[in-house]
Amino acid sequence: FLPSLPENKILVAQNPLLTVANQTATLVCNYTYNGTGKEFRASLHKGTDSAVEVCFISWNTTKISSNSNKEFNCQGDHDKDKVIFNLWNMSANQTDIYFCKIEVMYPPPYVYNEKSNGTVIHVKETPTQTQEPQSAIPLWILATVTGILALYSMLITAVFINYWQKSKKNMYHQSDYMNMTPRHPPYQKNKGYPSYAPTRDYTAYRS
Repeated sequence: FLPSLPENKILVAQNPLLTVANQTATLVCNYTYNGTGKEFRASLHKGTDSAVEVCFISWNTTKISSNSNKEFNCQGDHDKDKVIFNLWNMSANQTDIYFCKIEVMYPPPYVYNEKSNGTVIHVKETPTQTQEPQSAIPLWILATVTGILALYSMLITAVFINYWQKSKKNMYHQSDYMNMTPRHPPYQKNKGYPSYAPTRDYTAYRS
């Protein structure tokens, strides 16, 4: 509620506290003015000494313009008897007290409001959620492929062992039935004598 004022005076009222949980804030500056001004400027200031101008909006009977400090995301809008400042992407370190200032720029005399009680904007810390990187391939697919490869390896190993055992048995059978009878060398002419028999000397009977 804003009381009636003498002519050419401005009074501003703000909510005392604004809690921000989603990094977006809407601060409403209600004002009362009963003068003859035609061109106005409204600005939002940060800090107990109002040292930082966050953003501003100016308007007259034909146009409206707005601008923001590069460290803030702020947009001003004017409605009847109030100015609305929308802020977004706010961080916890921007928690502070904010003041609305409304000025009559034209025609003279220049008029602005006395400092209001301000609005404390409390920006809550956004919890950081760490998400584990998700595999591009679902786990059940990886498990299935791994199981199939393991089964395939076992089958290959079993087939190889079976083949090796059969080959080993065949080698033993061939060794058991091998013909062990000694053969005469190809140069042996006297086939009636064993290879180890001595050769007779017939010259002893000629004398």
